[in-house]
Amino acid sequence: MDFGVVLQTNPPASRTVHLAKLAEQFGFTHAWTFDSHLLWQEPYVIYSRILAETTRITVGPMVTNPATRDWTVTASLYATLNDMYGNRTICGIGRGDSAVRVTGGEPTTLKTLRESIHVIRELANSRPVEYHGSTLQFPWSRGSQLDIWVAAYGPLALKLAGEVGDGFILQLADLDIASWMIKTVRDAADAAGRDPMSVKFCVAAPFYIGDDLPHMRDQTRWFGGMVGNHVADIVAKYGEHGAVPDALTDYIKGRQDYDYNEHGQAGNVHTEFVPDEIVDRFCVLGTAEQHIDKLKALKDIGVDHFAGYLQHDNKEETLRVYGETVIPTLREHIVAKV
Repeated sequence: MDFGVVLQTNPPASRTVHLAKLAEQFGFTHAWTFDSHLLWQEPYVIYSRILAETTRITVGPMVTNPATRDWTVTASLYATLNDMYGNRTICGIGRGDSAVRVTGGEPTTLKTLRESIHVIRELANSRPVEYHGSTLQFPWSRGSQLDIWVAAYGPLALKLAGEVGDGFILQLADLDIASWMIKTVRDAADAAGRDPMSVKFCVAAPFYIGDDLPHMRDQTRWFGGMVGNHVADIVAKYGEHGAVPDALTDYIKGRQDYDYNEHGQAGNVHTEFVPDEIVDRFCVLGTAEQHIDKLKALKDIGVDHFAGYLQHDNKEETLRVYGETVIPTLREHIVAKV
């Protein structure tokens, strides 16, 4: 299992770079960031600095979208970073949430998402692509490699992830929901003639090392609100008891207005509707041993990559305990099973 850390690009940028460097020192393989250009600083600029000051870690957005960035520009960013620093980028992409809603827009259609993935993938992998009636290719790009991981919740988006994604990103750590979604994505990959095991599975969720459970819940309750934005779209389309597990949809009944200016922040007052049970199910909280137990369970159902959101008041300590205890133990567990 690989391990990533998910950062917000709040100023100063040097703080984001510091945390990414610290993550690499403690054995994390990936440094992901939010991608909402109005709410936080521009991540691709910061990726360049992270890559310049590290040697191994891979960087990318969790997640970008096809609406707020021209697809060819997005591809050029990755191809340029790969040319400068080696192939150490990854693209997480979805239909769009905070980046589009804060500007008064809406998530893109799945058709647009599918088309954007194709264009970005081909260009960022130094290949030609048909785009708006022309054949495009970066004449300066040689040997660039980029995997594209699709973030999804709803049935049709999960199907798309299985059909075209190099990986699938599930932004919650509930074992029952993850099992259902992994099977759904793998079935879609199989139906599309792909090797189902070739699709990598990433679970992304807040992680907090500590023993004060009420405090940890308060620091991570924002996540249930963020997930609730996507769930609300699913409920609007499929109904409360539609094509996704009730465990994912029931809790949003108390959801009201949501302020994107507090998006992804501890203490977000618009997430008070999220019950403790959902916080515990969606996040990874507690002692090192409790983290290890939950991550082992996630690995056993097919999760290849755990990405921990680091939006709380215990950042460095959580990274340290993961580097000294959690990651080594999980890797020993995987080797022992092999």
